[in-house]
Amino acid sequence: MHISDGVLSNPVCIGGYLVAIGAAAICIRKTMESEDLPKIAVMTSVFFVASIISVPLGPTSVHLILPGLVGVTLGAMAFPSIMLGLILQALLFQHGGLTTIGANTLMMGIPALTAGLIFHQVRRSNNRKLIIAAGALCGALGTLLAGIILALLLVTAGENFLGVAKVALAAHVPVIIIEAAVTGVAVAFLLKVKPDLIGVRLKNDCLNSSVSLDS
Repeated sequence: MHISDGVLSNPVCIGGYLVAIGAAAICIRKTMESEDLPKIAVMTSVFFVASIISVPLGPTSVHLILPGLVGVTLGAMAFPSIMLGLILQALLFQHGGLTTIGANTLMMGIPALTAGLIFHQVRRSNNRKLIIAAGALCGALGTLLAGIILALLLVTAGENFLGVAKVALAAHVPVIIIEAAVTGVAVAFLLKVKPDLIGVRLKNDCLNSSVSLDS
């Protein structure tokens, strides 16, 4: 899903950089806490590895990007986490492009922020099934939004990329399903072993017996 160098126009690349750097700075300044650094490092590594393994598909390629999972676990810090992962991928493996790091960050970071915001509203429910369902929804929504933003960015590159944008969007339908399952399973696992990692504070006396984590 990464956009390579030479695809986007200079104004789009520059604008992408400015908005991405500004958004990352705001997220770090307002939400970053030192005790979250280990979790941020782990999720940045997960994103780095998952999104670097691409499967060629016609004129484009597909891979896991996990914006939903990163957003669910990191909240607002998902944006700078994804930006760091993209910078490392571009510098170490020439995956994506240096000029498009800003645009690629917006493409994957905005969906992560959206997923984190949605999950934040649901995680207080103390209902295991609802929280897992929200996780799966965030996983699917994150990839769907990333695909839509990718298509919009490619459209700005001219009519030649219109066909690629359509193929890229269609190619990510199976990825949406996979990421929904991955994120839902990950949320279910974290609820069992360490719910505080996803900001869930369980109150056993409020849990429905049918969905109790102790069962």
